[in-house]
Amino acid sequence: MTAPTLSPSAQRALDGARAEARRLGHDAIGVEHVVLSLLNDGTAASAFTALGLEPGAARQRLEAAGRVRVRESAEPLQYTSHAKRLIEVATRDALAQSAALGAEHLLVAAMQEPRGPLARLLADAGVAPGRARDLARRRQPASAPPPAQARPNPMRRTIPWRVLLLLAVPASLVLSWLHASPVLVFTCACLAVLPLAGYMGEATEHVAQKTGPTIGGLLNATFGNAAELIIALAALRAGLVDLVKASITGSILGNLLLILGLSVLAAGVGQRDLKFNRTTAGMSAAMLALAVVGLVFPALFHATHPERSARLTELHMSEWVAAILIGTYACSLLFTLRTHRRLFGGEPHPTTGRVWSRRKSVIVLALATAGVAVESEILVHATGAVTTRLGLSEVFLGLVIVPLIGNAAEHAAAVMVARKGQVDLALQIALGSSTQIALLVGPLLVFAGLVLGPGMDLVFSPFEVMALGLATVVVAILMLDGESHWFEGVQLLAVYAMIGVAAFFI
Repeated sequence: MTAPTLSPSAQRALDGARAEARRLGHDAIGVEHVVLSLLNDGTAASAFTALGLEPGAARQRLEAAGRVRVRESAEPLQYTSHAKRLIEVATRDALAQSAALGAEHLLVAAMQEPRGPLARLLADAGVAPGRARDLARRRQPASAPPPAQARPNPMRRTIPWRVLLLLAVPASLVLSWLHASPVLVFTCACLAVLPLAGYMGEATEHVAQKTGPTIGGLLNATFGNAAELIIALAALRAGLVDLVKASITGSILGNLLLILGLSVLAAGVGQRDLKFNRTTAGMSAAMLALAVVGLVFPALFHATHPERSARLTELHMSEWVAAILIGTYACSLLFTLRTHRRLFGGEPHPTTGRVWSRRKSVIVLALATAGVAVESEILVHATGAVTTRLGLSEVFLGLVIVPLIGNAAEHAAAVMVARKGQVDLALQIALGSSTQIALLVGPLLVFAGLVLGPGMDLVFSPFEVMALGLATVVVAILMLDGESHWFEGVQLLAVYAMIGVAAFFI
């Protein structure tokens, strides 16, 4: 990364941070010392006041946060890993604005820290990380305009990919009405779901911006996998239970291995090491392990009671397991969004551009949801003929194809934010979606089977249970230390590729 010019204000802030660490007898220069320095020169004081924080009280909390040295040393103080990350984030921000690195960039980066004394201070005061970051960013001076040759030509406007793919919606309707080739209808319906799922996710994010962090987080959790749930409901109504089960497994594996792997790879290119919130990774791994346990017991019962008369008992057992998983998921929302939110430092996925009005968001969400429901019916109706024509099994379609379609927009968002250096947010998207599928969407489909007709149980094949268990173990081994690099992303992708190959030949 090319280093930007260091402005006098940034130089004073970093020198002041070193002086603060020495004054307090701390053994390293941390984020708290940078913020104390910014408080000294007035850069942070006004921002703290605007957030409802008294600068003097904030100073006392920050001064008590550093580690005291056991003995004096003549060696120069080093930056902590969090402080190094702060400087890297501020540097990227300055480069993106074609501006010199200033104290205001350091303040914005400090407000984005997911952990540490400042994050705890903001959380205890009820200040959402997104609000703190946006307030600090608004106080940045306007950056210099880019060179004339770099300015885009206003007459050459690119058409968004979603607008182009929306043409697949009427095309799929016409092809279905004309009883065209099932393979063509299936492909067109898959393409039509992609932009509709994207609009569903974007509308949910804009609604969340209007409701605050707690309700916003709940909305994101509720609608995060709505497109996949709608497709699964349509398949369940058509009696394609094996496809539905495979889509549940495939969604978890896709988020856990493919998207997490791509995100780590995208963020790690050009970076020596990646740091992220170990608490989030640990909780997600524990929740997924719980889901695997929930799938193991019905599979064990099925193996020990193969007689046909045990099928009803199997279904009732699955209903009880599903209820337990949903209850656990509700408790996890309470834990992450209310009682222990400060441990995670999370925030809703960021929106770009102007925030939509609530009316527009609701209308877009309703239309996109209706569109996904219609396209799901077309897609499911063509599934039988597609498996026959192409020689693919329902398991492979559910394990690989359907999850990629339903989660494409969220997958793209995770990779893009990871490439911008927001590794914690990328992990939040990938791991959060995996746990939501395992603990909410899957169990909901069990109860939906009671209404729609065909019984849906949680008896998954040994291959699916083993794939989920091994994937959870691999992710836990690679992610629980809170550090990563690009090669670990390659390893996750390799595991996903091997599972996909195995599913193809089953």
